[in-house]
Amino acid sequence: MSAPERIPARSVSAPADLSALDLLTRGELEVRGRIREASNAVLLCTVTHEGREAACVYKPVRGERPLWDFPDGTLAQREVAAYEVSEALGWGLVPPTVLRDGPYGEGMCQLWIDGPEEPEEAGRLLALVDGEEPGEGWKAIGFAEVGEGRTALLVHADDPRLRRLAVLDAVINNGDRKGGHLLLDATGRLYGIDHGVTFNAEDKLRTLLWGWAGEPLTEEATAALETLRDRLGAGEPLADRLGALITAAELDAVRERVAELLRTGRHREPGGDWPAIPWPPV
Repeated sequence: MSAPERIPARSVSAPADLSALDLLTRGELEVRGRIREASNAVLLCTVTHEGREAACVYKPVRGERPLWDFPDGTLAQREVAAYEVSEALGWGLVPPTVLRDGPYGEGMCQLWIDGPEEPEEAGRLLALVDGEEPGEGWKAIGFAEVGEGRTALLVHADDPRLRRLAVLDAVINNGDRKGGHLLLDATGRLYGIDHGVTFNAEDKLRTLLWGWAGEPLTEEATAALETLRDRLGAGEPLADRLGALITAAELDAVRERVAELLRTGRHREPGGDWPAIPWPPV
């Protein structure tokens, strides 16, 4: 598919008197550019409705590259399903996301997130440090080559926002949690994006957020997972919505992952049958 060249984003927040989901669903999409660094077609748009406007990202299904381990044309649905699960957990970790028709057919439409006023804030989530210990306030991920035969320890912040995201990723079986998929907005709120490679029925968890592996879940996480378990029951609205976005086997696998987290009471650990850390990691 062809699309306009990438142009600078004009980020506008969704108006308070019209929900972001309603604006994304009912608004008129205007393509303003293409984000060429993405592996699939990602179009920067404005969405307008009744005089209101916001910036958003539109990923048409026809722009998805086939993957050997996911059914063709399903990545957009998985992005929406990730938003649904994030909302059900009560953490709001995924920007408002809908499935809708657009200039290039059906696709995922997600609210654009403005970055922090001070860009260095985003750098406080991940870091490379010398030595073998992460230091206070950090969690170790693993060693990375930094050139000239040197290695450094890759770490992520010991941050409750990231810890919630680690739980979400375990639930949705995120196969691609890279550093570039972590966003901070202008207020410091954390979001995770790019959730197309999720919800596979087979274990494919691949993430940078292994710092809490094997540690007990927080009381907050346990309570959120219990609520999610109840909302995933047969006939529940959330289960019905997810059933329209992912396969029955994948929905059953979500239920099983939630049950396993509650049974063990601990954060997931790497399984060994699948690369634990995505490449490139950032």
